[in-house]
Amino acid sequence: MSTSANGTAGIQEEILTVKNVGVREIVLNRPKKLNALNLNMVELITPELQAWEKSDLAKIILLKSCGGKGFCAGGDVKTVVDLAAEGKYEEAIKFFETEYKLDHLIGNLEKPYVSIMDGITMGGGVGLSVHAPFRIATEKTLFAMPETGIGFLPDVAGSFFLPRLDGQLGIYLGLTGKRLKGSDVFYSGVATHYIPSSRLPALEARLSEIDNPTHDIINTAIEEFSAEMDQELEFSLGGDVRADIDRCFKFDTVEEIFAAVEKEDSEWGKETLKLLKAVSPTSLKITLQQLRTGATLTLGQCFKMEYHLVQKFLRGHDFAEGVNSTLVTRTKPNWEPSAITDIKFDKIKEEYFDSPSPERLELLTTKDYKQYPHRKYMLPSEDDVKRVVTGEAADVGNYALSREEVVQYFLRDRNGKQGVKNKVLDVLERKTHILENDETKSLKWVY
Repeated sequence: MSTSANGTAGIQEEILTVKNVGVREIVLNRPKKLNALNLNMVELITPELQAWEKSDLAKIILLKSCGGKGFCAGGDVKTVVDLAAEGKYEEAIKFFETEYKLDHLIGNLEKPYVSIMDGITMGGGVGLSVHAPFRIATEKTLFAMPETGIGFLPDVAGSFFLPRLDGQLGIYLGLTGKRLKGSDVFYSGVATHYIPSSRLPALEARLSEIDNPTHDIINTAIEEFSAEMDQELEFSLGGDVRADIDRCFKFDTVEEIFAAVEKEDSEWGKETLKLLKAVSPTSLKITLQQLRTGATLTLGQCFKMEYHLVQKFLRGHDFAEGVNSTLVTRTKPNWEPSAITDIKFDKIKEEYFDSPSPERLELLTTKDYKQYPHRKYMLPSEDDVKRVVTGEAADVGNYALSREEVVQYFLRDRNGKQGVKNKVLDVLERKTHILENDETKSLKWVY
């Protein structure tokens, strides 16, 4: 195993690269800042990935942090808003341009890429991970896309991955900035695997032993170290809470979402209303439109849309206000406008979405897609379960299945993957009912 530090004097240790037989590791090494991503780090990581993608000696790429509480707690937004405040918009936008190019590259690598999200994973840290085929959460993982709370939008192609989570879950996470811990990150679909942190060294050693790794072989190897999910907590956003999320966040206007949440007489409803009222009203309106639009776009198109939107945010009020209030003065932000009712959607659409921005994003690769190519390594989605229950899946046959048969189908399909039984049962409990007078106890999907 060999280790090297990249960069210039004074900042050279922010990124470490490690060669471990056929595994090439990138280690985020800025622990005092919770490994928050800055321009230097992005500019160091990108050429390494491009070189390893072409190298026959590099078999697997692995991203991790140096330890501590943070895997990567976000991007260096303080520097960005300071540059914008000085009128240095081109310098400010360069961070996002370089970051988005890297994130899109990660999402299109042919070489297997494994991200170990062992710690706080927000914003920029999500961008380095969520578009990869293998995304490992541990009991230390704390995930969030908290950007609306700083007057910004859930970027790093949040407009791609959030609408592709089950139901309205991604809309809820993107608008509220709700934090997910540990196994919740796995059950939500943000992570593909859940592994106790104590097993990570053995996992890394196992990956280095694989001679000719394919994505399937790597998935099997990672699964060997997965936690026994029957011994873990159930998904905190499953069951009745998930039904509440879908019911309240299905609307296309923020006003309707607020009205629906206000009718919820539950702890979840009270917490959610508090979260929504704390964040930037402008960010809420833009984010909802961003996520609804992103549901139909490719990954690359989402990055380009967000790059366009970021340029608008850098010249607006709430982004600088949110960052300075949250990170500097530690005071309550003064949003402008301060109320949802003072913001007209037509004006938002014209100013942020329709009017041009000075800079355009040119990505590093022309490869692109509308659905993640490696999603078979995740837990089955709610849509996957629906297709089996309704008979739309090609290999189900012409007869209706019972609850147990659906569970067994997915256990076979995912090779006994941990968490599959819990996830499928949660979906079936919410979205199906057993047909009456049917001795086979077959299921009907509830739309």
